[in-house]
Amino acid sequence: MLLPPLVEPAAELTIDEVRRYSRHLIIPEVGMAGQKRLKNAKVLVIGAGGLGSPALLYLAAAGVGTLGIVEFDTVDESNLQRQIIHGQSDVGKSKAQSAKESILETNPNTNVVLHEVRLDNDNVFEIFEQYDLIVDGTDNFATRYLVNDAAVLLGKPYVWGSIFRFDGQISVFWAEHGPCYRCLYPEPPPPGMVPSCAEGGVLGVLCASVGAAQVTEAIKLLTGIGDPSLGRLNIYEALDLNWRSLKVRKDPNCAICGENPTVTELIDYDSFCGAITEEAADAAVGSTISVKQLSEWIKLKDNGEKDFVLIDVREPNEYEINKIPGSVLIPKDQFLTGVALADLPQDKQLVFHCKSGVRSAEVLAIVKGAGFSDAVHVGGGVVAWVDQIDPSQPSY
Repeated sequence: MLLPPLVEPAAELTIDEVRRYSRHLIIPEVGMAGQKRLKNAKVLVIGAGGLGSPALLYLAAAGVGTLGIVEFDTVDESNLQRQIIHGQSDVGKSKAQSAKESILETNPNTNVVLHEVRLDNDNVFEIFEQYDLIVDGTDNFATRYLVNDAAVLLGKPYVWGSIFRFDGQISVFWAEHGPCYRCLYPEPPPPGMVPSCAEGGVLGVLCASVGAAQVTEAIKLLTGIGDPSLGRLNIYEALDLNWRSLKVRKDPNCAICGENPTVTELIDYDSFCGAITEEAADAAVGSTISVKQLSEWIKLKDNGEKDFVLIDVREPNEYEINKIPGSVLIPKDQFLTGVALADLPQDKQLVFHCKSGVRSAEVLAIVKGAGFSDAVHVGGGVVAWVDQIDPSQPSY
């Protein structure tokens, strides 16, 4: 679908800007008018992480005049494998501040506006209203639905992308001209069904491929060139080096942009998406121990004063990175299929853990339903163990 340019052109380009953007200016479809539109554009990027890193750098390099960044996190060493806007010296620093420094090194003409907050119902409208276009680099479903609903209610277009392991997805959502995110995904996946990148991993360079594609769509929208991916879901498979495109139609029954919308204001997105199932949350009540309690239990077990089985429900590759001493690996999938239940000891208390406590809570619900009423799980998982008990081990 061909659309008019999203922004009006700036009054002029300076001599320095003409030199900087000369390779754009000699492209007939971009030219002086297109570059002036980029200069006049205000683009908000949500997240300065895997997708936000290449998106921010390329938007700045392209000459977007104002870049907003929504980011509240700090740089962690595990980010550096894919979040190329940050470097080793930035570890521990605000991601927003680190990103701003890299952007200004790339293009000192860019006006960088920082929003060092967690995007939520209370601030999303105020922030979005300041920008022409939103680029969504978030990695959780609650924020994705918040971004979509706020954009629909404000009439704003946005470029969406997602990544996991070797695959990425990208589309443009603009309810006034086509489908929104809810037309594609009316409901979030069941809690625990889709692992996060922190649990499942992501090929670092995949971020560059998808993030750069998001910027391509942003430039097309801002300047009015080409055919934006409105009504198309583009799927990238890195291992096959293959892009394929699927049509996405506007859903007349969409909850927010359909003919009779039922969502007319922002909702409780954490409850809508849910981090864990209700069964897991119920099972964890009164059956959650801390890593400090576990450490004491291990000492009692070593002295013959307590007996239990510590079961790690992560994947084998995670188990190779770090582990709690004495733990036995039985991945979560074996509990979902029921294969693991037959081999569980009946005469010992079961203690489950995972990376952070989400997967172990899901397993806890399964085993309690199978009759292991005294089973418990470890809140915070191995991340808390490394942080509070054994910092000599690596975290991830």
